[in-house]
Amino acid sequence: MVSVNELQDMRLFHESGATQSYTFRKQQLQALKQVTEKYEQEIYHALYADLKKSPEECWVSENGMLLSEINYAIQHLQAWMKPTKVKTNLLNFPSKSYIYPEPLGVVLIISPWNYPFQLLLKPAVGAIAAGNCMVLKSSEYAPATSAVMKKMIAETFDPKYIRFVEGDGAVVVPEMMNHFVFDHVLFTGSTTVGKAVYQLAAKNLVPVTLELGGKSPCIVEADANLQVAAKRIVVTKFSNVGQICIAPDYLLVHESVKDELVQQLKNTIQRFYTEDPLSVSHYGKIINEKQFDRIVQYLSDGNILQGGKTDRSQLFIEPTLMDQVRMDSRIMQEEIFGPLLPILTFKTREEAMKIIAANKNPLALYVFTSSASVEKQWLERVPFGGGCVNNTVWHLTNHHLPFGGRGFSGIGGYQGKHTFDTFSHQKSILKTPTWFDPAMKYPPFKGKLGLFKKLIG
Repeated sequence: MVSVNELQDMRLFHESGATQSYTFRKQQLQALKQVTEKYEQEIYHALYADLKKSPEECWVSENGMLLSEINYAIQHLQAWMKPTKVKTNLLNFPSKSYIYPEPLGVVLIISPWNYPFQLLLKPAVGAIAAGNCMVLKSSEYAPATSAVMKKMIAETFDPKYIRFVEGDGAVVVPEMMNHFVFDHVLFTGSTTVGKAVYQLAAKNLVPVTLELGGKSPCIVEADANLQVAAKRIVVTKFSNVGQICIAPDYLLVHESVKDELVQQLKNTIQRFYTEDPLSVSHYGKIINEKQFDRIVQYLSDGNILQGGKTDRSQLFIEPTLMDQVRMDSRIMQEEIFGPLLPILTFKTREEAMKIIAANKNPLALYVFTSSASVEKQWLERVPFGGGCVNNTVWHLTNHHLPFGGRGFSGIGGYQGKHTFDTFSHQKSILKTPTWFDPAMKYPPFKGKLGLFKKLIG
């Protein structure tokens, strides 16, 4: 547990200006890169212990993704830090206007257990780049990964600059937020816990970024390339055993192609994970028994088309396809967050829209279609956080796209420069010379109304 005095020390360190310079920020990013590379093998071992992730999956979705974010930030840091010149209106002639990015101060980043490394340290890259001090709170449900990160942070950074915190989030987070006013909080996790964090922050008007979950639909239209769709759905839905906040939560398939798509999905699952996924090194495990028991309950909510095998002793659930699920069943009311994929059909687009509206504002939406007009309808008519056309999940890997939800799926976004912006205050500055000082700007104002209307209108 971090004490109030330690948090106040972080505030004083930030107020000293120590984090402001380009040189300091770049050095910290380079240090994070070096320690990530140094502990590469330990990171692999820890993520295998917590989630049975293979080194390849770790590289693509955890430490490799972090290193990519660091490299991108280092490359663009100097440009991000520069004031941006903007236009000045006629009323303020001959002034010049600028926007200065300013560090927020001391921020709190709270990560979940499903991507325990990347989802804690990737936002930290933007917070470092923006010149902040920060507290990093890891998930207690991924203890091996947390232990490695704790060692990395303690070895690399002054605790007055970056402090790593472990423990029960339900205890640690309220204890900190009730006794210290952070300048921003970024939380990734469930909607329920996100609401609690939001309430804690609201008491002191602390701004928040909430990256939550939801039921992200994947629409497969009649004109979709079904073979490609099957591969791109399976590879992301069953990666990390479905424990991905932006994984396709359910399929909405045009009824005319359901049977063919199901067969393509079955073939793809067998090709990717064999007939014995338990023995496959790149197929992971459920994080703990609590999550295992929760997911297994959904198996009774529909007809199993493929998979369905489980082993509690090894926290194993087979890649599973289901149909005949009712909209009022648990599997369609709650975020699955596991390797179960319900398949629903639709005849008309309006029918599909109503199904999506039952869980509005999903974190992601995916549509497979060959029609630009159909694509346009889906993208314009459904409110959602972000998504893909003829792909799933991979929008998260593009530095240029902000990642975030809306409504119950989140508030705000981050990634690349968007993280820098999230952890910066945009300070507006007007610079006015003294060589030109017209009398019209000063009292008396009588008789100047017409002129003011022309200048301000």
